[in-house]
Amino acid sequence: MKKQLVGLFLLGAAVGYAHAQSEVYLCTDEHGKKEYKNTGLTKGCKKVDLPGITMIPAPPKRVAAQNSPAKAAASSPSDFPKVDGGTQKARDNDRKQILLDEMKSEEQKLANLKKDFNNGEPERRGDERNYAKYQERVAAMKEDIDRAEKNIEALKREIGNLK
Repeated sequence: MKKQLVGLFLLGAAVGYAHAQSEVYLCTDEHGKKEYKNTGLTKGCKKVDLPGITMIPAPPKRVAAQNSPAKAAASSPSDFPKVDGGTQKARDNDRKQILLDEMKSEEQKLANLKKDFNNGEPERRGDERNYAKYQERVAAMKEDIDRAEKNIEALKREIGNLK
């Protein structure tokens, strides 16, 4: 059974390799539109010579990163741009202000949604003669309220995580 699986895997890999190495044709129609195809049976097609597939191995892992992951995560590469403390503080303040503005708009959106929701009994509209349509709209409103509440919670967490 194991040999069959290995054989099947090797066969699949060989077919994939053969397919990847198949011929490619550049075809030009009467309007000058160019198109690449894997068959050159139509008029105006020319075979394109492509370089073979090359495999580039992944770079080896650094030994220092394996021995002390906390130190590797805390340090940055030597060519990584550095930012002075004042600039970083200004960026952090901007970020906090953006988050506060987002939270304010999300809270306003939530207040409007709750007002329209009317404790689960929003007004029926003229296009909702069918009760099922009304129920779908109410369910969608409830989902919107839940989503807005989750967004506010996430924004509060994010603001709480700032320095």
